[in-house]
Amino acid sequence: MSATIALVDDDRNILTSVSIALQAEGFLTRLYPDGEAALKALIENPPDLAILDIKMPRMDGLELLRRLREKQSTPVIFLTSKDDELDEALGLALGADDYIAKPFSQRLLIARIRAILRRTELTAGSDPEQAETNGPIERGRLVMDPARHRVSWNGTPVTLTVTEFLILETLAQRPGIVKTRNQLMDAAYQDDIYVDDRTIDSHIKRVRRKFREVDRDFDSIETLYGAGYRFSEE
Repeated sequence: MSATIALVDDDRNILTSVSIALQAEGFLTRLYPDGEAALKALIENPPDLAILDIKMPRMDGLELLRRLREKQSTPVIFLTSKDDELDEALGLALGADDYIAKPFSQRLLIARIRAILRRTELTAGSDPEQAETNGPIERGRLVMDPARHRVSWNGTPVTLTVTEFLILETLAQRPGIVKTRNQLMDAAYQDDIYVDDRTIDSHIKRVRRKFREVDRDFDSIETLYGAGYRFSEE
């Protein structure tokens, strides 16, 4: 069956254009002009994934997510008009799965949707053999569970977006091996999506910041200038 994607945004042009793109990829869509209009419908009839704008009148995306999380755990991608780390931190704390900044590539959004839905299926146990092959990764104080999208450092949970998780997973799978930015792009942005080097650098900086919030001495992701990054196992 086709996955159903709920779109919540006060910009009707975004609702229309994203809906058309998703339907062309075989998804079903439901459209809502603001958080207040969407809340009851999303609780009573949860979609497979919801895409929420943050800045909306009446009820913004953060408040909508907070109320949704009181009732259910539908995967959520936030759309934000700017690179606002405060909004990102709050959204992830409330349980968002990923962030995409406006203006965004529709191909990138579709790739993120597919990645989250794949991980949701694994978490639900719909593909036990794949979940088994994606067993936990243990590298010193780092533990990653790809099937459940969970990360911890020295026993303390660390919340990562899907993109950040995929980048760290790629590095942690082969400690000490340098991964170029292109290799990290391929791992995190599938389906022939292109992003520039600065996007990967930005994700690495955010991953480091999140780990340093639980361990200020975290330095296991090393930069090899002109080459890329590697994970150093203690």
